[in-house]
Amino acid sequence: MAAEFPAKFSAEFSGRLLAWWDRHGRKDLPWQQQRSAYRVWVSEIMLQQTQVTTVIPYFERFCRRFPGIQDLADASLDEVLSLWAGLGYYARARNLHRAARICRDQYNDELPDTLEALQSLPGIGRSTAAAILSQAHNQAHAILDGNVKRWLTRHRGIHGWPGKTAVLRELWQAAEALLPGRRPPDYTQAQMDLGATVCLRRKPKCGACPVSDDCYALQNDCIEQLPERRNAKPIPQRETAITIARDKHGRILLQRRPPTGIWGGLWSLPEIGPDDCAEQLGLRGKSEHVLAPFQHTFSHFRLLLQPYLLECAETATAVRSGTDLQWFAPSEWRQLGLPQPIKKLLNDLENS
Repeated sequence: MAAEFPAKFSAEFSGRLLAWWDRHGRKDLPWQQQRSAYRVWVSEIMLQQTQVTTVIPYFERFCRRFPGIQDLADASLDEVLSLWAGLGYYARARNLHRAARICRDQYNDELPDTLEALQSLPGIGRSTAAAILSQAHNQAHAILDGNVKRWLTRHRGIHGWPGKTAVLRELWQAAEALLPGRRPPDYTQAQMDLGATVCLRRKPKCGACPVSDDCYALQNDCIEQLPERRNAKPIPQRETAITIARDKHGRILLQRRPPTGIWGGLWSLPEIGPDDCAEQLGLRGKSEHVLAPFQHTFSHFRLLLQPYLLECAETATAVRSGTDLQWFAPSEWRQLGLPQPIKKLLNDLENS
């Protein structure tokens, strides 16, 4: 369907949506209180591919520790990742930290207030930049997060997988055509709330929808078919060994992972079996134990981890591989940014 609407229709559409939000919208989310560009930015990054109920406690802890850009920029990456651990998609945290340092050094501890400048920062795309400017600076910009894509696809009858360039272009055109010239922060939040609370992925609440009267999917009985899904591919299964090397003082050997890729920048256990520890790491063990394997699911593959416990024969002070390997006491590794399944494994070992 064409994304060009008469101005009268766009005004009437936004009027219905805003009237619904006034009565039923979410107005007590923590980033809506003491609203600032910084708090909106942090919330928007955390909410990417993560539900509101999961984000709230992380957001509150994060903003208590880093109440402003300078606090975040001056912190170490380890501390940032430690507070992020469990949210997943750790590139978001690394980009947040990098962007804060750019804002500290180039923008006087402030986020820039234009779309172009915001999108130049790491981790901020078009929709995130628009959401920040709309909610923090009262600027009228179209957004297109996952919730908005879902209801907009259904309402306007936009076919095709939303990840395709042509389909995404049509969605942006529709979002911009429906954009009102008033109440930008409320309209932005109303769009998010419509997808999050009414136009759900499964079993949408069409009877409660303020714009259902002219919804293409409802009129054509194709709600379950929109948005169209990408052709599913089998999820690959991978396997790896990890070794918990522990010295006589209870210290654990951890390795800093590369800055990109899975668990990028976090500390984790070396991906190595105990038989190779002497040759590759210079470690000797007095005993080794095979622990129960466990599986962790990422967005695009499943990883089966086989952990081993290597009790070292003597106190280790260094290992051969260099500075990416380091010994940590329990009081120290608990403060690091560790992948959640690795932290659980170490906690379970400590408590066994």
